[in-house]
Amino acid sequence: MSNLLIHSMTEFSDIILASLQAAGVRNIVEIGAEFGGASQMLAAYCEVQGGTLTSIDPAPRAEFTGWAATRPNVRHVAAASLDVIHEMTDVDAWVIDGDHNYYTVINELRGANQVAQAEGKPLLAFLHDVSWPTGRRDMYYAPDRIPAEHRHEYSYEGGAKIGDRRLFEQRGFRGMGQFALATHEGGPRNGVLTAVEDFLAETRSDARPMAFANIPAVFGLGILFDSNAPWAPSIAQIVHPYHDNPLLASLELNRLRNWLEVIEWQDRAAA
Repeated sequence: MSNLLIHSMTEFSDIILASLQAAGVRNIVEIGAEFGGASQMLAAYCEVQGGTLTSIDPAPRAEFTGWAATRPNVRHVAAASLDVIHEMTDVDAWVIDGDHNYYTVINELRGANQVAQAEGKPLLAFLHDVSWPTGRRDMYYAPDRIPAEHRHEYSYEGGAKIGDRRLFEQRGFRGMGQFALATHEGGPRNGVLTAVEDFLAETRSDARPMAFANIPAVFGLGILFDSNAPWAPSIAQIVHPYHDNPLLASLELNRLRNWLEVIEWQDRAAA
């Protein structure tokens, strides 16, 4: 049943690779590797460009570590992103697909921005999971890593339902012991998209305009970049047809409702 749900950033490969090419990217920092599907795509791109992929993940799957050990242009940093992000150097683009919660994401963006500013480079970042269910609801792989004052009440077993702010339902998207979800949706400092919006609010200025494209498919892809970068018009042209596209949003909603219905069938069969 798991094969029914597409979920990887590789589904956006044409958009991501075209944008990287347009920006002349050579070196990429990836946050969150999991099985390494997107990592392989990014590493192949970097190899052609004569660059490197640095992947930050404290506990990726064995499939990733085994593959990464065979790739001379791939460096795996086995640490939490916020512990090491400020140590990164010579970064042309960031791919952020790690812990999908407000505190982690806004601080990853702040760290990436500090690195870019220190090196005199424009910021280019790709962020996964900016749509439902984590766009407006925190998810925690390791809740204890989030300072208590920045962590919402959470549950591993509750179910997040589309269009329903209640979490504690018998059915719906839930952690199943693998991750936790905040017990409420929306509100301040909650979710990936909220983190992006707040980062933009604190970073944008007349002297430094920032652009953000939101592609509402496969849990949502966000593309954030400096509008005054020399390559910005090229990336804008690539992503504009997909930005807030109502057809994509409708298809994604239908996909998710069908998937949640399958979960409901599984729940009834197991009862």
